[in-house]
Amino acid sequence: MGKRVGEPIEAEHDRGKGGRRAPDTGIDEEPGEFEDEFGDEYESEDNGDEAAAEELGEGEHRDAMQLDTHTFIPGRHKLEPGQTLAPDPSTYEMLHTLTTTWPCLSFDLVRDQLGGNRKCYPATIYAVAGTQAEAGREKDNELLVMKMSRLNRNQRADDGNSDDDEDDDQDEDEDGDPILETRSLPLTSTVNRVRAHQLPPSNSLTAPTTMVASMLESGQVVIHDISTQLAALDRPTTVHSAQQDQPLATLLMHQATEGYAVDWSPLVPMGKLLTGDNDGKIFVTTQAEGGRWSTDGRHFQGHAGSVEEIQWSPTERNVFASAGSDGAVKIWDVRSKSRRPAIGVSVSAVDVNVMSWSHLTAHLLATGADDGAWAVWDLRQWKPPATDPGHSSSVAKFTFHREPITSIEWHPQDDSIVAVAAADHTLSLWDLAVELDDEESGDTAGVADVPAQVLFLHYMDTIKECHWHPQIPGCVMATGGAGFGIFKTISV
Repeated sequence: MGKRVGEPIEAEHDRGKGGRRAPDTGIDEEPGEFEDEFGDEYESEDNGDEAAAEELGEGEHRDAMQLDTHTFIPGRHKLEPGQTLAPDPSTYEMLHTLTTTWPCLSFDLVRDQLGGNRKCYPATIYAVAGTQAEAGREKDNELLVMKMSRLNRNQRADDGNSDDDEDDDQDEDEDGDPILETRSLPLTSTVNRVRAHQLPPSNSLTAPTTMVASMLESGQVVIHDISTQLAALDRPTTVHSAQQDQPLATLLMHQATEGYAVDWSPLVPMGKLLTGDNDGKIFVTTQAEGGRWSTDGRHFQGHAGSVEEIQWSPTERNVFASAGSDGAVKIWDVRSKSRRPAIGVSVSAVDVNVMSWSHLTAHLLATGADDGAWAVWDLRQWKPPATDPGHSSSVAKFTFHREPITSIEWHPQDDSIVAVAAADHTLSLWDLAVELDDEESGDTAGVADVPAQVLFLHYMDTIKECHWHPQIPGCVMATGGAGFGIFKTISV
């Protein structure tokens, strides 16, 4: 998993000299900034269209508008000097960007108590992220607990045909700028990967306990309880001490070897954590009664290289999968005394960077590789023994992206839709339910080299990770070189 050089992100408004943070006052007043994606350029375009219509005449103007001489595809085509790429607001239901002082390699969305299947606006999102400060300023790194509110949908022209009172009521509420609030917890090293886990509440009147595991560049794994920080974002009067910013545990089993593979078991409420490093070692850490964290010193090892990704099975309590720089995916049983994989399959000739196990169809696993290819695998076709990695045919494979895949995730409510991020600065949404007849073209709307399964293509600088929001269907959040992006398209 490649890194970019950490540099302060420039914002339009004054954020202090040299990227330094203001003294901690609890909730940050200006921890990040939302940016207007559209500006006023579309108004000038409309004026230009009207002028063209007057010169050409309505018929000729209509023909000119329908003529598409060149379709710009992010990741395939290069911008010419002086050109910039702007989004088409008509293709987004919601689109917002925000920046923090330092870029973040990884983040995770935090489930809230605002309800599931939310479709109303303005939206509110909670997340946690780890920073990547520039070299020499490692002690400036932070774990950021974030609340993003007043996330409005894009303004749409009134066609005069809507008589939906509910929509009218929602439109009246969609005023004002988005709000970003954060609480920061100090760290001493770049955060390679962050994953959140919630313990069930003791009763219906209390919020769940939210724990976060951060894998640091130094090789340490730190576990924090961010419940108080989340509560303070909603209730500023919440009592908060400096001690609550300290980790519950600092795990040293990886010694000084960094890694990127982290995952909490979805089937162990009290907390069971997998971590994998660049030496190919995988450790299991469990929270015991009384809150004590215990790491099994007998590590798992089977990759001929680094462990790039790791995920627990969504249905089998003792089973997990790992992906490595050796191009293999391995399936493990934590009860194995040999600490060797039960199944190993070679899925790529290059590094397998990322992986996603479908929680709706548990025999489907998606992988993304360093050559830009991503594929879907049917685990029912994978059989032991686990000697040398075997070979298996994928259910589907796509080579649309030309740069390494940096993130991949199944839609939490639709088992045919996948989000894929790549180093070509694009985030693509795919619908695997789309099937072509033999006579149909493999291109999308006549655009060459774009598979029909591509639903949407979103441009974002240096995308490192993306996640679907578990409670807002179709909402995607991503982190990249220019900060965070939150969007919902008209396609999903």
